[in-house]
Amino acid sequence: MDTQHLQAFVAIAENGSFSAAAERLHLTQPAISKRIALLEEQLKVSLFDRIGRQVALTQAGQVLLSKAKLILGEVIAAQRAIADLQGDVQGKLSIATSHHVGLHYLPPFLRELSTRYPQVKLDLHFLDSEQAYHEILQGRFDIAIITLALQQDSRIQSQTLWHDQLEFVAAPTHALATQSHLQLADLSAHQAIMPDTSTYTTQLIKTLFDDKKLPLDIAMISNHLDTIKMLLSIGLGWGVLPRKIIDEQLVILDVDHPPIMRPLGYIHHSQRTLNNAARVFLDLLQNNTPH
Repeated sequence: MDTQHLQAFVAIAENGSFSAAAERLHLTQPAISKRIALLEEQLKVSLFDRIGRQVALTQAGQVLLSKAKLILGEVIAAQRAIADLQGDVQGKLSIATSHHVGLHYLPPFLRELSTRYPQVKLDLHFLDSEQAYHEILQGRFDIAIITLALQQDSRIQSQTLWHDQLEFVAAPTHALATQSHLQLADLSAHQAIMPDTSTYTTQLIKTLFDDKKLPLDIAMISNHLDTIKMLLSIGLGWGVLPRKIIDEQLVILDVDHPPIMRPLGYIHHSQRTLNNAARVFLDLLQNNTPH
């Protein structure tokens, strides 16, 4: 089977349409359609049911999908292994990162990588940490630099790089802003603005309130910390933000609670072979200070 045909098949299966797959692979839709037609002719089965503009895998397509991903993964691994024998640091390095980490921690490391190794082609994607974690499990990226999960999947290798200190904050005009020695019970009586409850950060805060058997009244949700910061700054609630992005628009609340730290770091799939570019970048991160 032609690997280009398999790439087209996997792209359609993952994106749900021929047009989206064509865009992902930088091909025309007729070119994608031709590749699938040739693959179906070779296998003598239909791989997709066409339903309007959407497509769904047939039973044969479902059987092929997992095998196709394995085949393509092995081809990529072989190409990397051969290139790495020469010791060159080049080729594509696919990275998933959260907006917070990507904007506030990674720039000096990305700059150093591109300066020292101009032959490396960076493929950078900004995703929620939870989504990036899922994508690593699916083998779609080399590494992810994110808020680390509270519980790690056994297939994931991880390394903590930084500890992000979180602070309870509100606008200077908020009722809590001028109070001292606040308890979690005091915060519980007011509305909060937080990331989605599925995020590692909100799970961490929710656990604190659950341990005290206190309700956490989340009035608004946003997974973008800058959006939360804006909503808090106009007095719509209290929230929890990394100390790194707190400025004069917000007041750190005087809450009697030990510092809350969330681990930030990198992850990769334990069964995915890292190329030279990935290993060099991880070395830069582990040194923690750009040279």
